[in-house]
Amino acid sequence: MPALVPLLLIVLLLAFVVLLVPLFVPLSLVLRYRAGTSRQRARGWLATFNVIAIGISASLLLLSSAATTFWVPWAFLYVLGGLAGGCLLGLLGLAWSRWEASPSGLHFTPNRWLVLAILLAVAARIAYGLWRAWNTLGAAPDEGSWLAASGLAGSLAAGAVVIGYYLAYWSGVRRRIRRHRRDGGPA
Repeated sequence: MPALVPLLLIVLLLAFVVLLVPLFVPLSLVLRYRAGTSRQRARGWLATFNVIAIGISASLLLLSSAATTFWVPWAFLYVLGGLAGGCLLGLLGLAWSRWEASPSGLHFTPNRWLVLAILLAVAARIAYGLWRAWNTLGAAPDEGSWLAASGLAGSLAAGAVVIGYYLAYWSGVRRRIRRHRRDGGPA
């Protein structure tokens, strides 16, 4: 019996962590909103890093959605549409951001309403996807897979919107920094 105590503690710890994750989701959304709408200094290295990292994420998303199309029809096309829509929102976000050139450099403040709209749309899509997955889990399988019935393609598209938004946004920030430096502004 004493040998089972560490195993029981590990199981209880895992259960505790699994139960805490849903509690931290609202907190993470609030923190993401605050970080996404704060005034920031436009740094060239950060913009370049973000474009490269998000470009890699977009490539991996496209590759994985192409493979997922085997089980979930139209997943790749949903992701392409989400990326295109996100890129359009990113361009809109660039236009709606407040830009300030000061002696210390270039600063920008993203539009609060657009960041909130994207955040809420993605959160709603994830909640809907979880609800739909839960409801289709016990249903008798018709044609197709449980993944397709759970709405995975739509959830992938919601993630693609976010990736497309930040890819276009940070590419635009990087371009703005270059133009600001070219026009004689401080680095």
